[in-house]
Amino acid sequence: MFKKVSTVFILGFYTVFCSAQQVRPSKSSEIYREIKTLKHLPKVLYLAAHPDDENTGLLSWLINDQNVETGYLSLTRGDGGQNLLGTEQGAALGLIRTHELLEARKLDGAQQFFTRAIDFGFSKNTTDTFKQWDENSIIADVVWAIRKFRPDVIICRFPPTAAAGHGQHAASAVVAEKAFKLAGDKTAFPDQLKYVNVWQPKRVLWNTFRFGNNNTTAENQLKVTVGQYDAQLGMGYGELAGLSRSLHKSQGAGTQSVAGIKTEYFSHVIGEPAKATLFDGITKTWTSQGNADIDQSLDKIISDFNFNEPDRSLPALLVLRKKVTALQDSDLKKDKIKSLDNIILSCAGFMGEAVTNQAEAVVGDHYNFRLNLISRAANPVVLEDIKWLSQSESFNRKLSKDSLITIQHDIQIPADAILTEPYWLAKPPTNAATFSVPNDTLIGLPEAESPLNVLIGLKIGSEKFQVKLPLSFKKLDPVRGDVVEALRIVPALELKFTQPLYLVKENEDLHLSLNFKINSNKQFSNGKVNLLYNGERLGGGDLKSMNGKDFSVDYVIPKTKLASIKSNQLQLDANFVADGVTYNKKQVLIQYPHLPSLQYFTPATVTVMKGDIQAKVKKVGYIQGAGDFIPEFLRIAGIQVDVLKDEDFYGNLDESGGNGSQNKLSQYDAIVFGVRANNTEKKLGRWMPFLWSYVKAGGNLVMQYNTNQDTTVNQLGMYNFNIANKRVTEENAEVKFFNPNHKLLNFPNKITTNDFKGWVQERGAYFPDQWDAAYEPLFEMHDTNEEPLQGSTLYAKYGKGNFIYTPLAFFRQLPAGNVGAARLFLNFLSAQKN
Repeated sequence: MFKKVSTVFILGFYTVFCSAQQVRPSKSSEIYREIKTLKHLPKVLYLAAHPDDENTGLLSWLINDQNVETGYLSLTRGDGGQNLLGTEQGAALGLIRTHELLEARKLDGAQQFFTRAIDFGFSKNTTDTFKQWDENSIIADVVWAIRKFRPDVIICRFPPTAAAGHGQHAASAVVAEKAFKLAGDKTAFPDQLKYVNVWQPKRVLWNTFRFGNNNTTAENQLKVTVGQYDAQLGMGYGELAGLSRSLHKSQGAGTQSVAGIKTEYFSHVIGEPAKATLFDGITKTWTSQGNADIDQSLDKIISDFNFNEPDRSLPALLVLRKKVTALQDSDLKKDKIKSLDNIILSCAGFMGEAVTNQAEAVVGDHYNFRLNLISRAANPVVLEDIKWLSQSESFNRKLSKDSLITIQHDIQIPADAILTEPYWLAKPPTNAATFSVPNDTLIGLPEAESPLNVLIGLKIGSEKFQVKLPLSFKKLDPVRGDVVEALRIVPALELKFTQPLYLVKENEDLHLSLNFKINSNKQFSNGKVNLLYNGERLGGGDLKSMNGKDFSVDYVIPKTKLASIKSNQLQLDANFVADGVTYNKKQVLIQYPHLPSLQYFTPATVTVMKGDIQAKVKKVGYIQGAGDFIPEFLRIAGIQVDVLKDEDFYGNLDESGGNGSQNKLSQYDAIVFGVRANNTEKKLGRWMPFLWSYVKAGGNLVMQYNTNQDTTVNQLGMYNFNIANKRVTEENAEVKFFNPNHKLLNFPNKITTNDFKGWVQERGAYFPDQWDAAYEPLFEMHDTNEEPLQGSTLYAKYGKGNFIYTPLAFFRQLPAGNVGAARLFLNFLSAQKN
């Protein structure tokens, strides 16, 4: 069902703008491209499954060469992938990748859309995919995107067959074809028609490809030449595509900027076939729509455009605006007026921002904001009025050319202001693979508009505009310069456990530490803290005179209370109750240099691993790989973890330049490779001989999974093995033990098939498929109807020590608090103690 959502639309002759945290003019070359795009009516929707699936070279060509409005619809936000930047997984990783896509779109100029589908990790076919995704819901979302964006051509990145290489890839092609058939049908998803009209694209094409040895192109397919040089960009479209794609940093998707033309191939899927161009049979111009005067006006504006003084185009653009406003086609009119008004503001050189010095704000509190406005047009832009949330103020003030005006104003954050977080994370998912969206009309948007805005009434010529300026935070960073980000609304009080996971052994008390952060000057008194399990209060206490801004409280839950809980994994909830208000939110704040600050909230909960979890190691050396929780888990388990550096391998140099001391490796009970260390640590080539010597002398080396992409060394083990793209995606796949009496399965924890219960997302990936006879495989497992795989863990003796290669997904299981996975991993670390 589609539910009503309150938002601001075009009202009479007013138009609403919202552009990130500031309204800023585009560069002249961008304005010129936007005007040429206004002249072309076709639209293209590119459709695939994940961030980085899109063909950025084709998008760049469509937008900058063909001047065609283009969008990328990614079914998911990439929640199920791996993270090369940090430890974020799941929803947090999806949020990162959403904004990496938005940064990429800023470069290539495309629009960005999503469905509610959650990326649950690798799947091998559409049958597996639609066991997780509700196919009808995803189709409905794609139909909504088609009806809202109104594309003439839909281009799929993948086919619906095994050639797609991923079940979610193939599923994107399946839903594209079905949505194409339904988008123009009034009986399909009729609730959408309260907000949008039906729309029937002309055709669906598959953008065929050459990926490695997989070539799906053919000379009888439709061919398009792309990659041409663009003097206004100073590069070819292939070069621009490389820059755009390289912004997918969490995926390590850095891509070469390739100069020169290339051929893209297209296979017909459904609709009217294209014979010569992508746009055969599609209305391309205003003249063919019966609006030759608009075409003529645009031709004149384009030919007269002055790159040094774009404001000279304002009179003609304002006349054009009247013509577009008179159109009978309401959808076309709304669409083009939005584009035209952005062009007009850019030509006027208008910049506006509403900023404060505070990054976070609490409802009810007052903050001083600075409204900065400037116009660079020779003919003045007039500031008519300002609406400061609930207060209005009239001005009728001309903005003198290139003269900044600043207006100070105190703003109280409304009592009903919602917390700042992505709309798709505000409620728990509908199921494991579908986000719950509070208002259906938000579906498809990369993020919701800011609900807190200063509204600026402007007059340019005889036309009036209303511009939205989101309440923002601005600071001067000594490295980055001016940083302008969204003002983040946070609770008056946040609480979280001071560590993400607790481990309690049998017959032990549970020691917890709870952190409080008070975000306003509000005084709390007589508050009560509650620690709960399944709604039952396990502990807590009263807190009085909470005047501090940041403090922790320690609690002990006696083993007598824990003994009654039979589960070996329990989730504890915490809340703080004061003055009749319950606070139970934990802030998740993500900050990377290439992204704005990202925030969402989760309940204040913590996972407790409870059971017979033994470790016989005290000190571990760790080789940093991609983002990985394992060092933190080991520290929680009471093990010292040192991240290894160059000097740990080479020792210290004496004054003569010689080696003054031996390397430090021998002090470690085990050395662990982080996930994908061979893809991220470029010093491994120098370190590997030392590591092999460490094992030969009696050390224990545990290596987690690597891929064959961008490797540092070719031989990871003392004996050869070959990494393949073999994986077991079914987290409950049966596991067969080759030798249940093997020391790795019996010390210090007795491992049984019960330890493989409750795993999340997958068993593992990138299993070796060939290995030296010196290796001993421990397990056999496979997905349904597939051949057994034996490469999930390989063990070999080397000299006096042990080498273990295990692509099992410990990096997912340990953050999830899986006790069986923890017991097995600690056995691997303890191999040399047995």
